[in-house]
Amino acid sequence: MPKVIMYTTGFCPYCKMAESLLRSKGVQEIEKIRIDLEPTQRAEMMGRTGRRTVPQIYIGERHVGGYDDLTQLDRKGELAALLAI
Repeated sequence: MPKVIMYTTGFCPYCKMAESLLRSKGVQEIEKIRIDLEPTQRAEMMGRTGRRTVPQIYIGERHVGGYDDLTQLDRKGELAALLAI
């Protein structure tokens, strides 16, 4: 299973829902980068993703996007395949 990285904050409900969805798909380990605790990480996130909101999720080297993007991949049946790489 590829490495999963999620830029997050401690108070984001979409981050919690994204984590729950990923765990339901068998993801056991998620590297969380807390941009609320490490403000320099927000600038890194914005530079990497071009986005300002959390969560921002990477599966392997692929930037999946946020929670809505993640659920869309799941609805299309593409999330499981992406996690199986």
